[in-house]
Amino acid sequence: MQRKTMKTVMQGALLLSVASLIAKILSAVYRVPFQNMVGNTGFYVYQQIYPIYGIGMTFALSGLPMFISKLVAESETAQTKLALLSRIFVLLAGFSLLLFLGLQGLAVPIASGMGDPGLAPIIRAVSWMFLFSPFLAISRGYFQGEYDMRPTALSQLVEQTVRVTVILVVAYWAMKHQWNVYRMGTWTMSSAAIAAVFASAVMLYYVRHQHVKFIAAIHQPVDQTYSSLVKRLLIEGGTISLFASMMVLLQLVDSFTVMRGLMIQGLPSLTAKSIKGVYDRGQPLVQLGLVVATSFSSSLLPSLTEALNRGNHRQFVRQANTVVRISVAIATAAAVGLVALMPEVNVLLFGNQQGTGMLSVYVLSIIFATLIMIDNSILQSLNQFAVTIAGLTIGLLVKVVFNQWAVVHFGAIGASWITVVALLVMAGFLRQQLRKEQLRAFKRGFLLKLVLIAVIMLISVRLVIPVGSWLTAAWTPRMAALVEAVLGILVGVIVFMYLALKFKLLTLREWLLLPQADRWLRWFKK
Repeated sequence: MQRKTMKTVMQGALLLSVASLIAKILSAVYRVPFQNMVGNTGFYVYQQIYPIYGIGMTFALSGLPMFISKLVAESETAQTKLALLSRIFVLLAGFSLLLFLGLQGLAVPIASGMGDPGLAPIIRAVSWMFLFSPFLAISRGYFQGEYDMRPTALSQLVEQTVRVTVILVVAYWAMKHQWNVYRMGTWTMSSAAIAAVFASAVMLYYVRHQHVKFIAAIHQPVDQTYSSLVKRLLIEGGTISLFASMMVLLQLVDSFTVMRGLMIQGLPSLTAKSIKGVYDRGQPLVQLGLVVATSFSSSLLPSLTEALNRGNHRQFVRQANTVVRISVAIATAAAVGLVALMPEVNVLLFGNQQGTGMLSVYVLSIIFATLIMIDNSILQSLNQFAVTIAGLTIGLLVKVVFNQWAVVHFGAIGASWITVVALLVMAGFLRQQLRKEQLRAFKRGFLLKLVLIAVIMLISVRLVIPVGSWLTAAWTPRMAALVEAVLGILVGVIVFMYLALKFKLLTLREWLLLPQADRWLRWFKK
């Protein structure tokens, strides 16, 4: 019976991971055709408000359901589960209603704070999604707590598919009928509420099919009071949700400071909006880089909890250090590879080389964001919630305090550097805390080897690009960029892997933890 339960849990976790991966890729990829259709200014309008959607989405999709599933798993009887969920629903409904009313009523001051009062209707459009968040969080959390990941996985895929479809259809329609960027932005942000309706319909089907009655259990007695639930929601649920939306929080700071900083610098409003739109190109690139970097390591993280549950601290330390080294190696390869190919990637995806410098700096975020996510998972498995919140707060303070100053003095590239510095500070703080737990992942010259390998890879990629340019001299810029990028990726992967094996960056045991490692390791050995 226990084996069957464990098998169900693992299958469910795999299903949810695959659905989450597909949704993340969808969420990153659609922005390329979207930007191509609406241009830099249209992309700026959308991206200014996107962080509000991103934070709400994280709470409803991953942060709160994960916390609620923990409460469900802790409850002993079905009645206790439902009674507990009904109280959490009341709390979340009250909070979501206040958030909705606040965004509706304060849309103009918020838009003015971003330096563009024209954004107010778009803020009001995105606020409607928060009305669906309580039901989505509760229902997803309930089924995850019952080890049934299908409803969450399906609703997640439906939600992202509907949202991306609406956004691209609206962008095409706006381009065809020459809508102004604010009207286009309002309709594209309405996709959040439309997608939430479809996701809620999926969850409602499962709730009715399983005869789950949240509201009927509201008068049932439970051990936890409303005040204790609020405390747990803020500390445990808040920690999970805030770290899941870490990059979006940094983007929210950008929404309030980059545009204003450029205008303080003396740029006209239209020019500042265009530059901010170019700066925002970095976000889908970082998002894709994080998907690549964290997808390999996420499969290794459950073994950490297992080692802790067995009381095997030595195994926990060894596995945690392994996860960190593998994740940072892959993230560095992805980030430096993007830096090396940024001129070609920029032309391929966005049609020109505008902002190549600031995008090259911005994608370095992949390295530190990956390290933070892994360290956060390790610290949370040790129940170190206060430490992770402190690290996040310090990093956000760096971004808030210095971002606008950096933009005024150095232009938009200043915001890129401050993002990287904020993440570096956050990562350094979390690393310091982990050293107290004897978790020292970077030793025996690991970082020096990694930097050396990355620099040689970057130089190798740039040296081979002229070959691609010569082969595609008569082609269109985008087709030429595609060939050059593919050639650069092939050379980058071969050089990085060859040097990583030669310098023994990772042990053989660590290499073999990666998917299909035995096959491609044999090829490289030849």
